[in-house]
Amino acid sequence: MTQIVTTPPRRGVARWLLEPLPVHRIAVMRVIAYLFVLVDVFLTTSWVAQKAYAPESLYRPLHIAELLHLPHPTFGYVTTVKWLLVALAVVAATGWRPRLTGSAVAVLYLLWMVVGMSYGKVDHDRFAYLVLLFLLPTAGAARWGERRWSEAAGFALQMTFVAVMLTYFLAAVAKVRYGGWDWPTGATLTRAFIRRGTPLVEWVLGYPWMLVGAQFAMIVLEALSPLILLCRSPRARILLVCGLLLFHVMVFASVTIIFLPHCIAILSILPWERFSRRARDEQPREAVAQPA
Repeated sequence: MTQIVTTPPRRGVARWLLEPLPVHRIAVMRVIAYLFVLVDVFLTTSWVAQKAYAPESLYRPLHIAELLHLPHPTFGYVTTVKWLLVALAVVAATGWRPRLTGSAVAVLYLLWMVVGMSYGKVDHDRFAYLVLLFLLPTAGAARWGERRWSEAAGFALQMTFVAVMLTYFLAAVAKVRYGGWDWPTGATLTRAFIRRGTPLVEWVLGYPWMLVGAQFAMIVLEALSPLILLCRSPRARILLVCGLLLFHVMVFASVTIIFLPHCIAILSILPWERFSRRARDEQPREAVAQPA
């Protein structure tokens, strides 16, 4: 016997946040997000493990570390977090007990980041990725090629979309708040290109007006980032993801800085069902069939 549960109508922000989206997207993003944990632990943030040997005098715990009474990173603590994170990320990527394993990965990755960022430097490119890790378990079970749509999948993906947008918007706020108007009018990019610039951008150093223009353009584009939430159609979302990833590739080609965790979060915007024949067909969004 099957019971049909009708979703009550919603309006405004609630309707957008709880818009049913294909569960297939959750299944794809679980594999990508959890396997990226291995890349991050062993390659992009392998330096976090070295904090186990750092002098305690250099430890500047983040507020969340003080709030949760987390211990000073020792060899045993950091090593335990590292290998538990790696093992559970592999299990979570298989989709086994997604709420349990996914939640454990999210908490362990947060602890891993707290260790890494408690020595005076906090990277903002982890924000959307952390949000993605904490929200993926809330979507429940999801299989590749599944044609079901759900509000839980929609909430997890839409909130990650918001986190991606906030990463850019808050970056503009931080530039003006901490750098003032000296950030766009000063020699910000000139200094960056001298320190980390590649041969592709060295020629621009002879044209300071271009660099000042680029600085203003960056702040304006970041301040306008909430407009990306208007991208609703699959084609618009694909174009948006291509544009954002192209921007980060250009940044890497210019100053050899790449925000890989943020790029993983950007991938959650894609309509992945468009690339899968099994998952492409839609089911009615308003009704969800549940076993009685």
